[in-house]
Amino acid sequence: MNTIHSKKRSRLLLADLAAWERENGEDNALRLERLRRNLRQARLQELTGRQQQVLTLFFDEQMNMTEIAAALGIHRSTVSRTLHRAMDRLQRALRYAL
Repeated sequence: MNTIHSKKRSRLLLADLAAWERENGEDNALRLERLRRNLRQARLQELTGRQQQVLTLFFDEQMNMTEIAAALGIHRSTVSRTLHRAMDRLQRALRYAL
């Protein structure tokens, strides 16, 4: 009998906690907007032209690495390496902004 009341009490506490977090939780919209702004700026300032181009095709145009390689006339491994180096550079540039 005690375990039934204990489980019920736990569920009520979790529901109360969830309601409290919804009402009092921090709005992440401002942090997300700042991160997006910093990402746009870092893409322009930290990346080479080729890295910007590959990143745009991969994320913005939704092309896969094989399609990017064909469009740019380079090997798929070059696309992969360029993409990973670009993301590493962005991560280093944004490390403290996260």
